[in-house]
Amino acid sequence: MLSFPNCKINIGLNIISKRDDGFHNIETVFYPVNWCDISEINKRSDLKEDKLTYINGISLMLSGREIECNPESNLCYKAFQLLKTDFNLEDVVLHLHKIIPAGAGLGGGSADA
Repeated sequence: MLSFPNCKINIGLNIISKRDDGFHNIETVFYPVNWCDISEINKRSDLKEDKLTYINGISLMLSGREIECNPESNLCYKAFQLLKTDFNLEDVVLHLHKIIPAGAGLGGGSADA
């Protein structure tokens, strides 16, 4: 599966509270921006050469802009791990080509997840 998650600008962001999971409850208006990352998910069995490292059945490949975090901290990894656990999904390779700058307030990471 190939997708192009786009970024957005928060207009009037109001942080209501911090949740137990470290994320925040917010009130905002989003304005979409025509700038996107590229996200691809492949079943492990679809790859001919499978020399990737898997953690809990998920391999995360990153390209494009550098993301400084371990795979288990990446929002895409975390989101798929929840789905894999809840729905008993097959092992996969997640490939994220990062174009949207991380930490710029454009919501690229959450859109990717």
